[in-house]
Amino acid sequence: MSGFGVYVHIPFCRERCDYCAFATYTDRDHLMERYADACVTDLGRLAAEGHLAPATSIFFGGGTPSRLPPATLCRILEAIPHAPDAEVTVECNPEDADHEHLATYGAAGVNRLSFGLQSTHAHVLAGLGRRHVPDAAARVSDAVAAAGFEMWNLDLIFGGATETDVDWHRTLADVLALDHPPPHISAYALTVEPGTPLARATDRHPDEDVLARRYEIAEEVLTSAGYQWEEISNWARSGHECRHNRLYWEQGNYLGIGSAAHGHHDGRRWWNIRTPDRYIDAVTSGRSPEAGHEVLTAEQIEFEGLSLSLRTPRGVPWGSLADLGNLDGLLVRRGDRAVLTVRGRLLADEVTARIASGSVLR
Repeated sequence: MSGFGVYVHIPFCRERCDYCAFATYTDRDHLMERYADACVTDLGRLAAEGHLAPATSIFFGGGTPSRLPPATLCRILEAIPHAPDAEVTVECNPEDADHEHLATYGAAGVNRLSFGLQSTHAHVLAGLGRRHVPDAAARVSDAVAAAGFEMWNLDLIFGGATETDVDWHRTLADVLALDHPPPHISAYALTVEPGTPLARATDRHPDEDVLARRYEIAEEVLTSAGYQWEEISNWARSGHECRHNRLYWEQGNYLGIGSAAHGHHDGRRWWNIRTPDRYIDAVTSGRSPEAGHEVLTAEQIEFEGLSLSLRTPRGVPWGSLADLGNLDGLLVRRGDRAVLTVRGRLLADEVTARIASGSVLR
């Protein structure tokens, strides 16, 4: 196991991207300070109840955590006990890569940053319903280096309707050509989520063959540049893997703080009230913000463990698979483990579905 984590959900955004289905809001900035107060109060309650151990990783996600005033975010961080060498990540928008944000974060103990870049091309970002920030990649890279952060990540998205293979190649090339390229890169296939503007715009839905080709381009380019795949959508240079993400992939225990945040402890999963207004009301009135939970069976825990591990280079025990004939070309044997090939990563959901059906389990 990778330790104990704390995830803090910050639901505020300046704008909402067309593909986003997260619990985020563009009209609730007036709640920021009260929301931070509620997070601190909730952390205090959990500590008093014995549920808040020193964290080995903390992740501020959203939404846009850098939308909060830096000192306000750090006030929440100060309420989280954590190990001296804990990984502390804050997700940021590129336009927030300024001295005020980064210096305040660094002084408070933040040691890892993650920026949502998506693409280096204005027409691709427009097709995703995302605002373009000129020279965003270079500005972020220079600011992070100047602030002394060694651990950081860029998020990219491929498969938009206005993007070509050439655009995708150039985005990857632009990122790798930076004076200080990110040591960790996430490259996500564009996904159509129900209820989003993208879902309603069928002419902008991604083509599966295009997504597969773009993924293969990412794998080839990033591997050639010295990155290793960490999980299906993540590549990192050695020593720069995301410890908090690994916690999820290894079914570790973590607390979810804030509206819509999820937590997990030894097979019990729970989730908080979705809206920041109701989260604040619950916490300030002394009630738990938990909205629901589920307790996994031993079989579910085993299956999810295999499914999550399969998404990483660690793979699954070779002996746990009964009939590899119907997975020919999707898995390769490495020692006593079965690991997805590049083609297998493209069809990971299919492999997982076959495991779920019992067709390949001993």
